[in-house]
Formats: sequence, structure tokens, C-alpha cells
Amino acid sequence: MSVEPSAMGDIVWHVSSTCESGACVMVARQGDSVLIGNTNHPDGTVCRYTEAEWREFLAGVKLGDFDALA
Repeated sequence: MSVEPSAMGDIVWHVSSTCESGACVMVARQGDSVLIGNTNHPDGTVCRYTEAEWREFLAGVKLGDFDALA
């Protein structure tokens, strides 16, 4: 699901400390949801995921499931 930035209110975004190029993913929590946006387009569309979806994604990252995409 995507969310329009104007509907988000005050969100505290987190960006990886390894983000040197400025072209990075930004992540925030809003209630029971995790929001993901693009630092190059901070006012752009944001994707919303459930906590369960976020946990499954992080587990896949830690297992290397997405390494071929990098």
C-alpha cells in the first residue's frame, strides 16, 4: 500500500549510517506500520508495510536472500 506524504503527519525517518551517496532508503514507524521512502524524493510516495511483513523482509536480508540484487 502506498501513502501520500501529506497524510503522514510528523514522522521520524531513519536512514542507514552507511548511506553516503544520499540515494538511500528511509524507514519510519507509524503506529503498527513500517513506512519506507526514498531519500532522493522525501516528499514522494511512501510504501506502508505491516510489522509482520517488515520482520519477514529483515529476516530475508539477514539470510542474504536479496544479495543478488545489489
